[in-house]
Amino acid sequence: MARAAVPGRLGGRLTWHAARLVAHHAETPTATTLVLEVPDWPGHLAGQHVDLRLTADDGYQAVRSYSLAAPAAGDRVELTVQRVPDGEVSPYLTEGFAIGDAIEIRGPAGGWFVWRPTDEAPVLLVAGGAGIVPLMAMVRARRAARSRVPFRLVYSVRTPDEVYYLDDLGAPQPGDGGLDVRYLYTRSAPDGFARPPGRLTAEDLRNGVWPPVFPPECFVCGPTGFVEAVADLLVGLGHEPRRVKTERFGPSGG
Repeated sequence: MARAAVPGRLGGRLTWHAARLVAHHAETPTATTLVLEVPDWPGHLAGQHVDLRLTADDGYQAVRSYSLAAPAAGDRVELTVQRVPDGEVSPYLTEGFAIGDAIEIRGPAGGWFVWRPTDEAPVLLVAGGAGIVPLMAMVRARRAARSRVPFRLVYSVRTPDEVYYLDDLGAPQPGDGGLDVRYLYTRSAPDGFARPPGRLTAEDLRNGVWPPVFPPECFVCGPTGFVEAVADLLVGLGHEPRRVKTERFGPSGG
C-alpha cells in the first residue's frame, strides 16, 4: 500500500539498504506482493512502513513509502504495491520489476501504529481497500507468535475481485484460533452474500466489534475519508479516542 511517510520510529537512524527482488505474486488484477532480500535488515514490527528508492540511468531518483505486509523474517521483507493509473513508480514495481532486480530500501519507520505479540488487549482491525496491508502484517505476526489475543478484522472493499490476501484470510491457518474476519462490500457483493453492498456503517461496527467495556485496541487504515469516518463511528460507539489508532493514505504520485 502506498502511503505518506509519517514521523516517528522505534529508534536509531534510518539508512538506505541494498535489496533485490526474490519473489512476487499478484494479489488482485492491480496489486502485487513483492518479497525483497535485504542483507543485514534490522527487523521491523507489524504496522511499520519503509521507503523504496529507484534510480534511473541518468541519476534521476524516485522515492515512495509502502506499508510492510508481513512480520520480520530474517533478511526477507514483504510489501504489497497497488498500481496507480498513470503513476511513476507503481507501474514499474507491479509490471516491470523482475526477479533479481535491485532497489534501495530505508526503514523501518513508525512506532505508534504497531502491534507487538506481547500486547494482551483484544484487537480490532478495520481496513478500507488497500489499507489491509499493515493490518495483514499484524494478523500474520499474531499467527507466527501463536498469540491467543482475540483479533477481529472488518475489511471493507469495493468488489470481491479487489480483496487482498484471499488465500491467507479465506481459510483458517495454524495459529488462527480467535481470529474473526468479516467482509463488507461497497460496490458489488458475491452471490448470496447476506449484506447488500454499501458503505460501512455504525451498525456494521456495532455488530462486528467488541463493546468498549472490554476495551479493544483499534487499528484503522485506508483512504483518508474512510479512516476519519470509521474513527468517528468508533468514538461515537464509546471507544476511547486514545485506543483508536489510524493510518491513512492518499495520492503520492504512484
